[in-house]
Amino acid sequence: MRSSRHDLLRRQFDLTWSLFTYHLDRLDTDDFLWQPAPLCWTVHRQADGRWLPDWADTEPDPIPVPTIGWLSWHIGWWWETAVAHARGEEPRDRADVVWPGDAERTAGRLRELREEWLEVLDGLDEAALDATAPFPWAHDPERTVADMAAWVNAELMKNVAEIGQLRMVRAAVSG
Repeated sequence: MRSSRHDLLRRQFDLTWSLFTYHLDRLDTDDFLWQPAPLCWTVHRQADGRWLPDWADTEPDPIPVPTIGWLSWHIGWWWETAVAHARGEEPRDRADVVWPGDAERTAGRLRELREEWLEVLDGLDEAALDATAPFPWAHDPERTVADMAAWVNAELMKNVAEIGQLRMVRAAVSG
C-alpha cells in the first residue's frame, strides 16, 4: 500500500515533469547546442561519433555556464545513476554516459528515464522508503530512499529551471 510520503513524492515529480515537458517539447537541436556565454560547458562530438560533455572533477572558478545539451546530459547521467542504485545495480561510469546527439533522441532518452524512474518510484512501499539510500550521499546511514526520491525531484526541478531559462534567453536574443 502506498503511503502519503509516496503520494507526495509522486505528485511533486509529476508537477516537475509537466514543467519540463513544456520546455522539452519546444527545443530543437540548435537550442541544445547554443552557447550563451564565452565560458560554457557543452557537449562535443568525438571522432567516433559519440557526444561527450565538458567535465572537471573539481568545480572551476568561475563556473562555466552550461548549455542545454550539457544540462540534458547531466540529467541523463545522474538520473540513470539514481535508477541503477534504486534497483540495486552498479551504475555506469560517468565517462561512459554520452549525450544522445540531437533533440529528438535526447528527449526520447529523458522520457525513457522518466518511465524507469516511475517504475522504481511506484514500486516503493513504506519499508523501501525507509531503507538507507545508496545515492547521492555515499551510503550515509541517515539518508533514506525517500530522501533520494526527494533529491531526484529537487535536482530535476533545478535542471528544468536552468533549461527553461536558457531556452527563453536564447529566444529573446535571437529575436
